[in-house]
Amino acid sequence: MKLTHHIKQLFPAGNIVSAHCDGPCGVYDPASARIAAEAVLSMTKKILALNPGDGSHATANSLSRFIAIKEEQAHLAKTELLVLWTDYFKPNHLEQFPELHDTFWKAAKLCSAVKVEVSQEKAEELMAAIKKIHDMFWATKGREVSYYTAS
Repeated sequence: MKLTHHIKQLFPAGNIVSAHCDGPCGVYDPASARIAAEAVLSMTKKILALNPGDGSHATANSLSRFIAIKEEQAHLAKTELLVLWTDYFKPNHLEQFPELHDTFWKAAKLCSAVKVEVSQEKAEELMAAIKKIHDMFWATKGREVSYYTAS
């Protein structure tokens, strides 16, 4: 019999779960939150540029797609930030950055705000908060990593 068969007998399948990652894998980077937030900013700009009053199906379709992407990416940004906040940062980081909790709390609240609103200002505030988190994160590793945006 194959080894995998024996393992499956010893550990029968239960519910399938996934996570990042509680292994712990040690792979953390605020870049994924930045990319998601940047997509939120892009979709917000596209929504604001539309003229929904033209009544066309094409505009309605674009609007619904832009909103869906904005919502999804805002949720992803929030998830990525919460993983960094709760899994990567430790009490000794609070000594280095006393504002760490407040910074993450405000960034998470901004992720919610950009879902509820169509506000370029809030989306830009989210990007700024993520830049601050980027700077804190890399400082804890003793590395200088340039912050950049794709657009």
